[in-house]
Amino acid sequence: MLIKKILPAERERALALAMDVFMQYEAHDYPKEGIETFRRFLADREKIEALEMYGSYEGDELTGMIAMGNEGEHVTLIFVDGRHQRRGVGRKLFEAAIGESSSETITVNSSAFAVGIYRRLGFTAVAEEQTSNGLRYTPMIYKNKNSG
Repeated sequence: MLIKKILPAERERALALAMDVFMQYEAHDYPKEGIETFRRFLADREKIEALEMYGSYEGDELTGMIAMGNEGEHVTLIFVDGRHQRRGVGRKLFEAAIGESSSETITVNSSAFAVGIYRRLGFTAVAEEQTSNGLRYTPMIYKNKNSG
């Protein structure tokens, strides 16, 4: 498995992977409003271009992606193709992304599907599950041992 920054020319491929995985594993937990909110976010070029993205690759196949916002302070997106889940891909992506972050804390608004995954990565919930624009999420935080 190779982890590397996703170049601008590869972003559409990464966003398509995110949408596919979202639809397969998470969309059933959301009303139509939440699915449309997610779709609109992925289509917002200004927001997407502000993110730092990393991908995991098996040969030429993109198997997972992570996008960090706020200069490495916030996990905005993390998705792993279903055929590659439970193989450490998400952990490797997260480790690569935080290795580039100098922030003391990293936040995420975790979907219900991913709360357990984030806990295994070392995140803790800082509030109960919330809903905004049809998206359900749990605010979580990670203390970055790589900062400083």
